[in-house]
Amino acid sequence: MERNPDKFWNPYLAGVALGLVLFTSFLVMGSGLGASGASLRAGIAAIGLFAPDHVASTPPLARAAASGHVTWLVFEILGALLGGVVAAYTSGRLGAEVLRGPRIGKGARLALALAGGVLMGAAAKMTRGCTSGQALSGGALLSVGAWAFMFSVFGGGYALAWFLRRQWR
Repeated sequence: MERNPDKFWNPYLAGVALGLVLFTSFLVMGSGLGASGASLRAGIAAIGLFAPDHVASTPPLARAAASGHVTWLVFEILGALLGGVVAAYTSGRLGAEVLRGPRIGKGARLALALAGGVLMGAAAKMTRGCTSGQALSGGALLSVGAWAFMFSVFGGGYALAWFLRRQWR
């Protein structure tokens, strides 16, 4: 397929597809979508390989290790990664690149992305849920806290965009 960096999926069709995935998740698994739980479960599994006594003696780790959601969450994340690859391929955007503006170098762009990821990971741990879990699943359940979270994320994003806009022009 010819590479076209300006081609994207239709956002309305992608939104409907995401809604159907969320509905299917509730219908089949009995829970919504969320990404931070998978990394937590994967980390606990890794610790369990080297220090199983530590996992067993730490109540939050032991509860998470005993949860039946371990396999489901890991497969959800693998499905999200596979879905991203399929979406990029079918829209002609699959390729290794660092998207950035003309005023920022690749190293700085990657450092900002890493810092943002660490910040979002820490926030997900503090708020007991990631953006996808809070916004998609919580929003679909009409949770007041999820809606407050979504408005805060969008408001913070718009406020920060004003400061970073010059990097992309």
